[in-house]
Amino acid sequence: MAVRTAQSKEAGRVPLPLTSRTDRWWIKPLLTVIVLGFFALYGMFRAFENQYFEFGPYLAPFYSPHLPIHLNLFGWNVSPAIYILIFPLSFRLTCYYYRLAYYRAFFWDPPACAIAEPAKRKNYTGERRFPLILQNIHRYAFYAAVVIFLILAYDTVRSFFWDDGFHVGLGSVIFVVNIIPLAMYTFSCHSFRHLIGGKVNCYSCTLASRTRYGIWKQVSFLNARHSLYAWVSLFSVLIADLYVRFVAAGAIQDFRFF
Repeated sequence: MAVRTAQSKEAGRVPLPLTSRTDRWWIKPLLTVIVLGFFALYGMFRAFENQYFEFGPYLAPFYSPHLPIHLNLFGWNVSPAIYILIFPLSFRLTCYYYRLAYYRAFFWDPPACAIAEPAKRKNYTGERRFPLILQNIHRYAFYAAVVIFLILAYDTVRSFFWDDGFHVGLGSVIFVVNIIPLAMYTFSCHSFRHLIGGKVNCYSCTLASRTRYGIWKQVSFLNARHSLYAWVSLFSVLIADLYVRFVAAGAIQDFRFF
């Protein structure tokens, strides 16, 4: 499909990308900006709020694990969420799918298929220089994400056990619903796929290599839907955290099934 690039008539003005596409190609990057922007603002708000994160056995995902670190900075008690969010945030920011999403939506690099970039860049180095070279920490961020996932899985089990015994509340159900897409997103990661199937010269030579090949095929199946799990898990974490916040703040009551 042909692409036309607008030429600036004023010196120093950034030209806008034009294209022969007649569909509303800009809707997807716009929605990405809105959703990711809202999630970033909510994450910052929760990171600095430092309250309404615990109710009974419920612990808000943005504050899990609740580290016993108490720091005071210029009279402000540093929120424990500050220490936690850096790990899942680094995993999502360096995720291959999210890179595609926010490069297109926020940087217009490019904004969509068959759409020219706003301006030509000189000395393009990709992700080989600072700051984009930091994207290479994704494989290490994956290890941290696995630890966070295991902790959230523990929080999910713990949400059923109250001081007066075993109960199933709406919060418990939300935690279970949240942990499933989180598992799918975490373990459909490209880094996990490479970890399972990489550095093997012969998949059929040994029992161990055949086992790894079988797991690799399953992870590859999940990996094909990685973008779906990325979005669903983003909303599920947000809903779980919002629910705990509203219950802890007294805005709503936790409904108990039994």
